Formats: sequence, structure tokens, C-alpha cells
Amino acid sequence: MTTSDRPIRIGVQLQPQHADYTQIRDAVRRAEDLGVDIVFNWDHFFPLTGDSGGRHLECWTMLGAWAEQTERVEIGALVTGGGYRNPDLLADMARTIDNISAGRLILGIGSGWFEKDYDEYGYEFGTPGSRLNLLGDYLPRIAGRLARLNPPPTRPVPVLIGGGGERKTLRHVARHAAIWHVFGSLDTLRHKTSVLAGHCARIDRDPAEIEHSTAAPRSGPSAADALLDTGFSLFTIGLSGPDYDLSPVADWVRWRNARNGSAG
Repeated sequence: MTTSDRPIRIGVQLQPQHADYTQIRDAVRRAEDLGVDIVFNWDHFFPLTGDSGGRHLECWTMLGAWAEQTERVEIGALVTGGGYRNPDLLADMARTIDNISAGRLILGIGSGWFEKDYDEYGYEFGTPGSRLNLLGDYLPRIAGRLARLNPPPTRPVPVLIGGGGERKTLRHVARHAAIWHVFGSLDTLRHKTSVLAGHCARIDRDPAEIEHSTAAPRSGPSAADALLDTGFSLFTIGLSGPDYDLSPVADWVRWRNARNGSAG
């Protein structure tokens, strides 16, 4: 498979801020009904926009509820902070939600970046380099624990790694990721894709094995055509509470269906 052979997929990230859980639960239902492929939340402890002391709910307990509520969509964090949890515990949490959801969990993980999350909850923030080193230590531990758990996951749990750091993050992506999520302009994404291909070549891995993911352009699906040529096939629309306005999603789902040759 080449990256261009991958079917296009559409995600939504329901950012769990400024909302009651009833509003989040309703947004999950509406997103699944609209036909998206994946519903993400994020793994922070405080709002990232708006009132920094506003309403906010925790990621992984929420994913357990989503696993029961939904029937078709994949679910996951975009992304979990790698330093927040013991990696063996995180693997067990992921395995459990994978089982609850009958194999629909994506284990999204990154090195973490929002200092308030660390300071307020008593985690060591360190430096960008030390957080990336920790992520590199944790990824094989997560894989090892997943391989030993009983009952096992219902499928190999796909690992999504977020970030574009060229020396460390993309090396971790090459070694461990089924999905890579990154932000940037078209030129930036082209460059990062080339760097990732270089890391893959050094370990004899085909970069086409890794699904390339980015934010859905705000201007709409027509702006994503050039990204398809760069190898990106997963596009995620970020939405904040309390209203979770899903009005852009229908256009993206129609575009996906037309590009994939599907009636929906």
C-alpha cells in the first residue's frame, strides 16, 4: 500500500472544555450519526482556550463512557500526555477500553507540552528533550505490557503519535506509530513527511505503513486536495464546548465519500 492508496478518514476532536458532560455525550452521538470515522478528545486537565478556570473533564474516564455509548466510530485521545501516567497502567487502560469498545480504541500519545497540566497535578515538566526521551522509554513498555495482558486487546491497538520534532519525535513515529498526527502548512507537512521517510528508511520500514493525519483545513475540504498528494488521509475537525457546532462535518463526510468512491 502507498499512502495515496489509503481511504480518506474524517475525525472530530471534541475538546472537553467549557461543557457539561451531557453536552459532550450529545456531541458524540451527533458526530457518529453524521458518519465520521473517529471521535477524539484530548488529554489535558484545564481548558486551553477561553476561561482557563472553566469547566473541564478528564480524558480516559470519558473514553470509557464513549466506548459504551458508541457502536461504530473509533475513539481515542488526540493526544495523551506521555508523562502523565505509568506506561504499564496506560497500556492496561487502553486494553480495557479496547475490550469495552470491541476493538475501536486508538492509543494517541505525545510528549506533552502544557506546563500547567504538569505543575498543578504534580508531574515533573522537565524540558522538551527530557519529555521526548521519556516518551521513547515508555513506548516499548506500553507495547510489552499490551502483549502480556489477559485478556489481550481484541486487535493490535493502533498507536497514534502526535508531533513533528525531526530528531526525536519522528524517530519515535518511525519505530512505533500506526498513525502520525502533525500540524503545519502544506510546505511544512511536505518537509516533515520527507524527514519521516528518512527515519523509516534507516530501520527498513515502509512509511506507507503509517497513516498520516493532520487538522482539517478551516477553509473546507477543497483545501485538503493538495494534502492528499502529500500522503495525508486522516483529517480531524477540532470543536470546543459548550455547543460543539458540527455544521462543518457534513461537507467533510460528503467529500470523503466522493473521494473514496462511496455513497456514504
